[in-house]
Amino acid sequence: MMADSIWTTSLCPEPPEYTINWDTILDEYDWLMSLDGCLQDPIYHAEGDVLTHTKMVVEALVTDTNWRSLDRQSRSILFMSALLHDIAKPLCTVEADGRISSPGHAAKGRSVAQRILYQDTNIAIPFDSRQHIVSLVRYHGLPLWFLDKADMERAVIRASLQTKNNWIAMLARADVLGRICDDADDLLGRIDMFQEYCEQLDCRDKPRTFPSGLSRFEYFRNPSRILTYPAYDETEFEVIVMCGLPGAGKDSWIASNVPDWKVVSLDAIRDELKIAPDENQGAVITHAKELARTYLRTKTNFVWNATTITRQTRRQLVDLFTDYGARVRIVYLETEWSDLLRRNQERADNVPLKVIRNFANRLEIPNLTEAHQVDWVVNTG
Repeated sequence: MMADSIWTTSLCPEPPEYTINWDTILDEYDWLMSLDGCLQDPIYHAEGDVLTHTKMVVEALVTDTNWRSLDRQSRSILFMSALLHDIAKPLCTVEADGRISSPGHAAKGRSVAQRILYQDTNIAIPFDSRQHIVSLVRYHGLPLWFLDKADMERAVIRASLQTKNNWIAMLARADVLGRICDDADDLLGRIDMFQEYCEQLDCRDKPRTFPSGLSRFEYFRNPSRILTYPAYDETEFEVIVMCGLPGAGKDSWIASNVPDWKVVSLDAIRDELKIAPDENQGAVITHAKELARTYLRTKTNFVWNATTITRQTRRQLVDLFTDYGARVRIVYLETEWSDLLRRNQERADNVPLKVIRNFANRLEIPNLTEAHQVDWVVNTG
């Protein structure tokens, strides 16, 4: 992650009393009320609905001596993560044969938390802290289920590159202690094993390191690669994949950093083909990939300039570019939500607001597993 300004929230309980003011919290974060009345399976969550569980998780977290020993910013990050950890359960909860479950709520929760924390201008959480929070929401169940993963080593290391595994364990412990169930001791034992495994992999409280960015990329791209594999760099040229919402400043970044590079611009192709941003983009993508192949065949450095907001889209592009021997660098750009909307409105070819909101709700911020290099450029002014 990039360097971040210090962020804390006044709602996070402070020493020496560590008092939780639920009335103020629910008034300030009204999105929590979506959890009220959302049922849970009585065998695994006999405490009641999701809001009741969330309150119990927060209360368990703030009594944890490990949490209390953290600095104020770290406590705030975990506190917000506890509030948000089950935020997507109302969207994922299903009932079948008398049982209640919420499949996929952690993965969906990352998207919902990202939308809340980025688009709610009353919260104003800096980028790095926000990314820790949404990653904690995504991986809060990992310590309970990592033993069941087909490749638990990569699952654990992947998480370490997005947040701190000891924080994940702390949130998972509060999640278990904040429920009424018969298997709590077994779940707590799994969390202890998770922490021991993270220690073995040298990624308990820090990201796992690799011999190089190429080695890291190859490890996640090729299941046969071992963790310590020192990949030999045979790349001959570089492709930069831009990522960011409309108005984030991608054109300006290109002009300032690689002004002489070839550019495959989806906006320019849309203008050429007379296709609006809210129309079907199939012809635009086809045209852009054909242009990209002309640069790939000649080993020419170029920039792919588009929103590229989903991991699936980026994976397809990275696969295409690396097949030709390219080194891929993803550059993610972000500006504050209100500034983004203002910039777009000032553009002659502004994107419809409904399109921007759709993009923002689908946005998956790139992480270090996706390319040889990933940069996050955040404009806070």
